Amino acid sequence: MDPVLGVDRAFWYIFIVSAVLLTGITLVMIYFAIRYRRSKNPVPEDIRDNWKLEVVWTIIPTLIALSMFWVGWSSYTGLRNVPKDAIEIEVLGQMFSWIFIYENDKETENELVVPVNKPIKLNIESIDVLHSFFIPAFRVKADAVKGMPTYVYFHPKETGTYDILCTEYCGTSHSSMTATLEVVTMEQYETWLEEEE
Repeated sequence: MDPVLGVDRAFWYIFIVSAVLLTGITLVMIYFAIRYRRSKNPVPEDIRDNWKLEVVWTIIPTLIALSMFWVGWSSYTGLRNVPKDAIEIEVLGQMFSWIFIYENDKETENELVVPVNKPIKLNIESIDVLHSFFIPAFRVKADAVKGMPTYVYFHPKETGTYDILCTEYCGTSHSSMTATLEVVTMEQYETWLEEEE
């Protein structure tokens, strides 16, 4: 499954469940406030030691929380399980730019070029302070820490130009630490990869 779809599904599932719960709890609260107001019920009813009620309000939230965990975990593992045929590119964060190193040792600064319809694994690390690599269009984000390599994986389905951002404050020029992702055809990628800089 496309990792982007997994992240989006998890977001919408949690959002919809939360909206339904908020609406339901609010409506029940309003109903109870009107139905059981002091003028109609001067002596409140004691519901302590009602084991059936306690079982219900323990089991239902537990099942809801477990379902949210399962959906979130499924989307997370979709982002971490990299296909064997993925193209690997090294990503180095530095104040205040991104360096990309390809399999043939070609280097680019603030421009990442990848082929369409191929899984891409980006091996990320910082060479100075803490950075955070983020491609919003593909829902991938990872902190870049010196001495602690990590990775993100995505699978571009369409050609186009996308933004790459640093989302961790890394100094006075943090806001200008941006890059561009160019998704091109495989033929264009292979030609570009062999071009001299």
